[in-house]
Amino acid sequence: MDIPALTVETHAVDHEIASLLPILDPRTPLLFIRRGDGVAGIGEALRLEFRGPDRIRDAADAWRAVAAAAAVTDSVGLSGSGLVAFGAFAFADESEAVSVLIVPEVIVGRRDGVNWVTRVDGSELAVEKRPLGDEYRIALHQGGLDGAGYQAAVGEAVRRIRAGELSKVVLARDLVGHLPEQADLRRVLSELALGYPDTWTFAVDGLLGSSPETLVRVSHGIVSARVLAGSIGRGTDAEADHDAALALATSTKDLDEHRFAVQSVLASLSGHATGVVASELPFALKLPNIWHLASDVEGTLSDGSSALDLAAALHPTAAVAGAPREAALGVIRDLEPIDRRRFAGPVGWVDAHGGGKWAIALRSAEVARDGRITAYAGAGIVADSDPARELAETRLKFRPIVEAFG
Repeated sequence: MDIPALTVETHAVDHEIASLLPILDPRTPLLFIRRGDGVAGIGEALRLEFRGPDRIRDAADAWRAVAAAAAVTDSVGLSGSGLVAFGAFAFADESEAVSVLIVPEVIVGRRDGVNWVTRVDGSELAVEKRPLGDEYRIALHQGGLDGAGYQAAVGEAVRRIRAGELSKVVLARDLVGHLPEQADLRRVLSELALGYPDTWTFAVDGLLGSSPETLVRVSHGIVSARVLAGSIGRGTDAEADHDAALALATSTKDLDEHRFAVQSVLASLSGHATGVVASELPFALKLPNIWHLASDVEGTLSDGSSALDLAAALHPTAAVAGAPREAALGVIRDLEPIDRRRFAGPVGWVDAHGGGKWAIALRSAEVARDGRITAYAGAGIVADSDPARELAETRLKFRPIVEAFG
């Protein structure tokens, strides 16, 4: 692989950037934000592609070489300034989807009231607001696995779990649609960012969504993650909502599912960080349409790993695959008649120092170059799972992306 010697210059701007969304390319947006802060990209200075079982490790190695060869001038020094690559990775080793790292020509960031612009190789691309394209509404329809098929798959997974083949597996299904010509994807991102401000709203190479789950974050030697597993729909009024949160917090089924997910993250990080601890008890995380059981994990980096190295070690977590990992992946291959592509894979960014933020690509859809849309949602299956309830859970998880397109 030829390693380019990128020249990167970052400078602060003295005016507030009210929103990163209007400056994005309408068809190929690059974005990773939460509560309006984060980074956006315009253009493409460098694109690296990866496939196969070592795709994330290969990306980590390639990125080290790119960063070592780059000449970076960064007067801002905040998370997301300087040289940054956006990335999205396939879930499965055998997926047909390509995994990518993309260095934009221009990166625009905002954090804690500071705004900056990074230009790669002297790019003169304008940073300017572009008017949103015409409104559109799209209905998403059943894909490769309909409701009845999904319930049958859940029933078979429960049988295998009760037979002792594994402890947990996450099964997903899909919805499909088609984007009109010249449709502006910033409209979808605006709906997601406005409706779900406490999630990571992202767009990388046609993959877009709003994920509540942090796979890994590395900043100044501190490693952190947020693990979600176990969920229930919000109540229709305050009392019902309280009862729903209480039911989730005391559900043996959901607590078991959550425990598997937390243990997998702790085990994966233990070889790379010291003092790795998780919340003593999971807490109920409230989103507009759903409650999740959540645990925060934190430790101190001990081996110089980059955020991409840790993403490689962590993926796939029990929250999106199951436990034990290999057994769960085998069941997924047996029971899911779809390629998840980059759904439930790592999506985020990495900087020249190895820091970065990576979410798990949930509440998401992929938009192909021909306009085909595929949205995905899954549920964690354990011994006590009920197929009808798990199907209902996927409907809840589809809601953000269905409403954003519709």
